[in-house]
Amino acid sequence: MNNHLFGSSSPKSFNAYPKGDFDLESGTFRRIRKPKNSVFGPVEMFKSFTNRLHYCYKMHPLLVFLISLSLGIIILIIVSFYESRYQITGSYQKSDVVLDSYPFAKLQNLVMVAGHSVYTSSSCGKVDNEDSWFLESYQKHPGQASTFLAHIEEGIDITAKDDGALLLFSGGETRKDAGPRSEAQSYWAVAESKGWFGQKESVRWRALTEEHARDSFENLLFSVCRFRELTGSYPKNITVVSYDFKEERFEQLHRSAIRFPQARFFYSGTPASSTAKEAALKGEALVRTQFQEDPYGCIGSLRRKKIGRDPFHRSIPYPKGCPEMEGLFRYCGTATYPGSVPWT
Repeated sequence: MNNHLFGSSSPKSFNAYPKGDFDLESGTFRRIRKPKNSVFGPVEMFKSFTNRLHYCYKMHPLLVFLISLSLGIIILIIVSFYESRYQITGSYQKSDVVLDSYPFAKLQNLVMVAGHSVYTSSSCGKVDNEDSWFLESYQKHPGQASTFLAHIEEGIDITAKDDGALLLFSGGETRKDAGPRSEAQSYWAVAESKGWFGQKESVRWRALTEEHARDSFENLLFSVCRFRELTGSYPKNITVVSYDFKEERFEQLHRSAIRFPQARFFYSGTPASSTAKEAALKGEALVRTQFQEDPYGCIGSLRRKKIGRDPFHRSIPYPKGCPEMEGLFRYCGTATYPGSVPWT
């Protein structure tokens, strides 16, 4: 018996029955082909869908068009519905925030004191001294400072008599050499130094400032907007405090320009100093003529004057706080503003 050595371990294995199908005719085994892995991913699905859609479109073009149109309309309706719901919800939330943020919502009437100068003294002990104020050449008259105090006191007295009034001192940073101090803040500081002329408890908490106006028209326009910012509504009545010789300018020209009802507009004027009265009347006649030709102060000399009274290039925030007045703020023309206003 012959022994065959194949190695040091167990005998070598072999396939007694090879894998595959036996072909009787050829006497051989055929290997079975392994099926390829079928990957039917998103790309193949999309291609299949587009192919079927293309086939359907060839067979029934009108039907496919109508189905596509219907789906588009349904999607548009759904999107519009949710968009409108979002906008309504957002507006309600915004309204709630705004309503809660008005600190003087119960006040209905506006008392506006128009500023005419900037207080520059480091001490409030000399408020009736002309050297304590920055005065233009046409203002340098004895007793001029006292007229500013008269306006402040008059505004406080009117406000004290009306529990529903908001007092605004109006006037911007109009003088370069006076530094970045506003006329409105000057008047408020003087009122504070004077103890609000005996009306501190009644008036101080509802006396604020409007610090962007550069002329008399803006004193009125900006103060109405500022009132809206603080109260959430527009003034039922307006009282303007300034010099007596400016009454026609405010009552006839500025009030008419913003189309505020005459029956709800009041004016309280105090006299100029005796030494300045004649020059003041001549100057007022000229300015009144300019506003008759340019009621909104947006062209010519009035516009140039406003630019000169903005030496620190302050950005005016209005009409952000009074959106109902946006058209009025944007308007520039010689005719009366034809758009809608929120107080008529």
